[in-house]
Parts: sequence; C-alpha cells; structure tokens
Amino acid sequence: MKTRQILLSTFAAFALLGGGHALAQQKPIRLIVPYAAGGPIDVTARALAERVHDSLGTVIIDNKPGAGGNIGADMVAKAAPDGLTIGIAATATNAVNPWLYKKMPFNAATDFAPITQMVRVPNVLVMNAQTAERLNIHNLPELIAYAKKNPGKLNYGSGGNGSAGHLAGEMFKKEAGIFALHIPYNGGNPAQLALLSGQVDFNFDNLATAAPNIRSGKLKAIAVTTVQRNAALPDVPPMADTLKGFSIDTWWGLVAPAGTPREVVMKLNQAFVAALNAPETKTRFAVLLAEPVPTTPEQFGAFMKSELGKYEKVVKATGAQVD
Repeated sequence: MKTRQILLSTFAAFALLGGGHALAQQKPIRLIVPYAAGGPIDVTARALAERVHDSLGTVIIDNKPGAGGNIGADMVAKAAPDGLTIGIAATATNAVNPWLYKKMPFNAATDFAPITQMVRVPNVLVMNAQTAERLNIHNLPELIAYAKKNPGKLNYGSGGNGSAGHLAGEMFKKEAGIFALHIPYNGGNPAQLALLSGQVDFNFDNLATAAPNIRSGKLKAIAVTTVQRNAALPDVPPMADTLKGFSIDTWWGLVAPAGTPREVVMKLNQAFVAALNAPETKTRFAVLLAEPVPTTPEQFGAFMKSELGKYEKVVKATGAQVD
C-alpha cells in the first residue's frame, strides 16, 4: 500500500510538471484556506487561483475553518506531497498558534514546504476620535506620555485572548513601558464596535477593517505597525519611528506538505509569483489594502521561521493559552 501511494504521488507530481496533461486536467489542484469564505485571505486566494489557471490548470478553493485555522492547516500538513494539495500558511497558524495552543495537530516548523509568501497587511493603532480629542492625544509619543502620567487609566480591546490585536497591544505595552488594561471581545467586529462606542480607548486593528472608520473621522489613526509608512495612510507614521524595531503585521502565503518534490514546489512558485506580480493582482489586492509579497521558497521559509521565534516571546509574555 505504501509503495502504491508513493507511485501515485510521483505520477501526480509528474503530471503537475507537465508530463501528463490528461491527469493534470482530471486532477485539479486543491488550495485549502483554513478560514471561512469571504474574508481577505479567502478573497486573495481566489484571485490567485484565477490568475494561475493558464499555467497550472484548475485550482479549487476549499475552505476549512476552525480552531484558529489549525483544522485546515493540519489537512495540508497531512496531505499527499504530490503538489495537488496546497494551502495557506498565516500568522496565526504558523507563528502564533504553536505557542497559543497547548496541543497542536501539526508541527509548524517541519510539516510544510514553503512556496511563496502572498501578502502583508499592516495593522494600525487607532483611538476613538472623540477620546483622542478629549485626552489631547494626537500621536504615539503623546499616547505613551499620557499612559505614563496616568497609570491604569487606559484600556484597549481586541478580538480575544491570543488574537493579533491582543499580541500587538502587549508588545506595545512592553516596548513603551506602559500599562493599559486588556479587554478581550468575542471577535474583531465586537472589539471595533466597543472602540467606536467609547467603551475602550484604543485598539490594534487590521488596516483594511479600520480604514473606513478612519476616513469617516470616527477613528484616529495613531501609527501603523509596519516599519515603513503605508501608501493608504501616508501621513500616519510607523510605530518604529518612536519604538525602534517595532514591527507586527498580518501575513499569509502558500505552502505544500513537507516532502513535496523540489521541482513541483518551484513549478508552483513560478506560477504564483507571476500571478502576484501581475498589475491586475496588485490593483485587486489594493482594495483590501493588502501588499503582494512574492518570494522564493527559501525566503518565505526563513521569514516564517523568524516569525515563529518572534511570536514565541510575545505569546509567552501575555500568558495567553488555548486548551
């Protein structure tokens, strides 16, 4: 049975490389998205699936949400390494969850073959505009100064313990040497509603989610969490301008199961990198305020390794854990 599985995987890989067009047409590539349909990760995956049709054939998006992305990621890790099943690796699944969950069904460091990073989406530190005006806070140094002069008076919301907003908030508190009470909500939308209603003073939110309320004047953008300024908010400085080296953003990319032949990985990389570099892709992603980040497999692998190490410290500092 094991020999038969190896032969089938080898034949499927041969088809993907162009040596068996009939099989390639009968066996579309399955791209597992470990999150629900309709979100930014799902939208970008579908956009790329369309772009690579001519080079790779049909790519079917298979949404497998649950357990913070672990269910879908585990399906990728345990799939046959033949290039016919690939998936999304994201900040949560491959950098945060390994430290957040007591038990993981897969090893983020060894169970995947990197293909290419896809996108980077900055987060932004936002305040309720009325709160910022009342407290006379217009920038990050003023927010830090206020927190130091008024210990315990500020709070911030997030989509839950261990969420990106929570980890960014704890990292900010540590780097700035301040205290602000963390108030977890059941998801990003309730956290944003709490900020808009003045129940919390500031949040770290995904730029794509926060942008409409920033533009309407309901939220005040204090700083972006990327090292460089963002084209969507050119007047908003990076947190790194005040807190040297501060960088925490949302990313995702494409991976295959570990053991996928190098030739197959490179074939996938070439097709998806070309799709990411297409002007139409950049325009489509810009609507989501997402920046395409095409890389080599080695670059993406090194990046994920560094992110895994970074979040180990951040998650352990928060004490957050999921059973």
